[in-house]
Amino acid sequence: MNFPSPEDVLPLVVEIADRQSAVNVATDQMIQAVRYVLSDAGYTTGEISVAIVDDPTIHQLNRQYLQHDYPTDVLTFVFEGLDSHLEGEIVVSAETAQRNAMEYHQTLQNEILLYVIHGALHLVGYNDRSSQELRRMQDAEQRYMRVMQGQNQAPNRE
Repeated sequence: MNFPSPEDVLPLVVEIADRQSAVNVATDQMIQAVRYVLSDAGYTTGEISVAIVDDPTIHQLNRQYLQHDYPTDVLTFVFEGLDSHLEGEIVVSAETAQRNAMEYHQTLQNEILLYVIHGALHLVGYNDRSSQELRRMQDAEQRYMRVMQGQNQAPNRE
């Protein structure tokens, strides 16, 4: 798989909004990961926002938009998807990432990066409702994590 350099995908604007204070986050890698996933899926223009939030905020959004009354790791919203243009938002819980990083023996930055990649994959059409869809998504997560982290593996959730 050949990935474009960040300079080749600048029309894909990715903005990070860190709206929590529990953890420090590294944003450059998140921006690059979103650009790679979208470029690889054929998107050449778009605007994606990534919001890093706390558990109460993601809980409220999960309840409001999905009617799930609990915090979650990542939510994704597609606002517009036309041909090679995509607009959307990825919302990541830093507190959930912090707990899961400890549970799965991962760095916090890798856990957050995994959530961002997962969200970007949802934006480009991946689903994880069936076991077959989940496997396809996990395979893609592994590929992108390897690209972003050298040969490191994404957290195994099986």
